[in-house]
Amino acid sequence: MGNRFQVQDRFKDGAQYIDGELRPGTSGRNHAIVDPATGEQVLAYDLAGSDDVDAAVAAARAAFPGWAGATPGERSDALHRFASVLAEQAEDFAQAESLQCGKPIKLSREFDVPGTVDNTAFFAGAARHLQGQSAGEYSGDHTSYVRREPIGVVGSIAPWNYPLQMAAWKVLPAIAAGNTIVLKPAEITPLTSLMFARAATESGIPDGVLNVVTGTGREAGEHLVGHPDVAMTSFTGSTPVGKRVAEVATATVKRLHLELGGKAPFVVFDDADLDAAVHGAVAGALINSGQDCTAATRAYVQRPLYDAFVSAVADLMATVRLGDPFDPSTDLGPLVSHTQRDRVAGFVDRARSYATVVTGGKAPGGDLAKGAYYLPTLISGAAQDSEVVQSEIFGPVLVVLPFDSDDEGIALANDTPYGLAASAWSRDVYRTGRATREIKAGCVWVNDHIPIISEMPHGGYKASGFGKDMSAYSFEEYTQVKHVMYDNTAVVRKDWHRTIFGDR
Repeated sequence: MGNRFQVQDRFKDGAQYIDGELRPGTSGRNHAIVDPATGEQVLAYDLAGSDDVDAAVAAARAAFPGWAGATPGERSDALHRFASVLAEQAEDFAQAESLQCGKPIKLSREFDVPGTVDNTAFFAGAARHLQGQSAGEYSGDHTSYVRREPIGVVGSIAPWNYPLQMAAWKVLPAIAAGNTIVLKPAEITPLTSLMFARAATESGIPDGVLNVVTGTGREAGEHLVGHPDVAMTSFTGSTPVGKRVAEVATATVKRLHLELGGKAPFVVFDDADLDAAVHGAVAGALINSGQDCTAATRAYVQRPLYDAFVSAVADLMATVRLGDPFDPSTDLGPLVSHTQRDRVAGFVDRARSYATVVTGGKAPGGDLAKGAYYLPTLISGAAQDSEVVQSEIFGPVLVVLPFDSDDEGIALANDTPYGLAASAWSRDVYRTGRATREIKAGCVWVNDHIPIISEMPHGGYKASGFGKDMSAYSFEEYTQVKHVMYDNTAVVRKDWHRTIFGDR
């Protein structure tokens, strides 16, 4: 394996970022970050406990009046500086992300880091555009207008699959709108979230506006979600954990934003460009080793193209290069941990009793045996109600099923509890138009799968949660809408008062 990014000196003061400085956690428990490509320890740190969460929330609460009171232009300027600092440190972020997650360095350099810089620049501009509805005399006797106001302290929990981007998706709309935030990243991948917070301080964002507590979900996460001084919770992660977050948040009547699991259908109609669909399916299924809630996981292929699609996908998967994440030629890195690799392997091994593993289906040997690697895997012959079709595997596994009529293809696409993302492949604009209308998902791509942009919202239907990340739509999550109404008549006794006293 190549040279590894050195992190010990960067985090010698601890892995909690509270009120503008790194400090150790006080839970009394230690945690080791492991390089999933080698199984070797990268950093050991003290986990956050409830006292650390309390300190972070107190810092965010103290910083709120000043940050909320800043003008949109002042917040915008700070975020523009933040984007510049991130861009200057882009290579460090890419190296750290690949180290803790096992991502191929080309993915970190070309997707995760530039996407985060772009998202920061977007919200720097969006901070100036938080208008409500224009003023008007809607009753005739009053002038009404709408204010958008920050909510307060936001407590956010981000997942391990895209630690940097998910930190940005949580933090940026919140602070652009004038809130302050306490972010809890996954304890196995906290490095770039901590670096992100430190870069915010370096860019001049005031201490306490962005805080990071690195601890377990059961201790630090639940305490953050249930904290009485936290006004809103935003969570990205699995649907079962999201249900628990909702239970805890409901006890204190918090604003709640949930981006949960997915099981994205990839619907290939019989007039699709087969070569494009095959390449799209392999790329869409294997990005980030399949650890993506929008990854292509269920390919439904109309029967005339089905056999050719299965054969071509298997052939293309066999060309994908597994290797050292820091080698620029590596296409597919390990999964985030050996635990996750074994979970994925369990799904595939159980499927052998009712389906066909066309290619893959095992961990590689040789130089990669110590890492959490798993070969690109294609499964055919599974029933629609089977585990591999209905459950989120979160690994480099694509399941392919045939369909006959367009009605059947769309019905099968909708036949899971999830509704985060989907794609439709056809040369017929009417077919794809129908698919975009009728597939129940927060994003439907046409003749592509995976691309995201800062200007457009991301969020799901059904068990995939509610609310939006990115885009101006995310401000709906992070602002209170207030109606202000002025009397214009100066009349002491209003006509409506007769409902309480007197006659007309």
